[in-house]
Amino acid sequence: MAALSADLSVFSQAALAAHGAATHAECLPDNKYDTTALEASYIAQGQANRAQEIRIALESYRCLVLQTFDDETPIRLTALVTLEGDDGSLRRFFLGPQGGGMKCADGEGEIMVITPGSPLGKRLLGLRSGDDVQNEDSAGAPIFTIRSVC
Repeated sequence: MAALSADLSVFSQAALAAHGAATHAECLPDNKYDTTALEASYIAQGQANRAQEIRIALESYRCLVLQTFDDETPIRLTALVTLEGDDGSLRRFFLGPQGGGMKCADGEGEIMVITPGSPLGKRLLGLRSGDDVQNEDSAGAPIFTIRSVC
């Protein structure tokens, strides 16, 4: 939530700055081919749209109820999943409602947020500790073992 709040602040400020640039007197078109103000308004709208997406994500995390998991509980929203590769490497994923791709760290390393709509999130739903999962559809894609779900 802290990362989302920081992102919201950045995108909100960026939207305001782009809006200011789009409406600034120096951006008034000199001729019909001058699109500086129009381009700045597109940027402002994009930044405002991203800020709104982050607001929605923040609200979904504020309302989120963390579930409890054990080795027999199927993976679902709010699961912290540790996957082990063939080489023994470990990767951790938090199955969250929004904000896929965000990364955060704790004392044990990095955790990536994935959503149930992501390819890996879809594959993990319903699996349990000890099950195997393939991250991609291709035949040569690596297979990971679910080491823990908490």
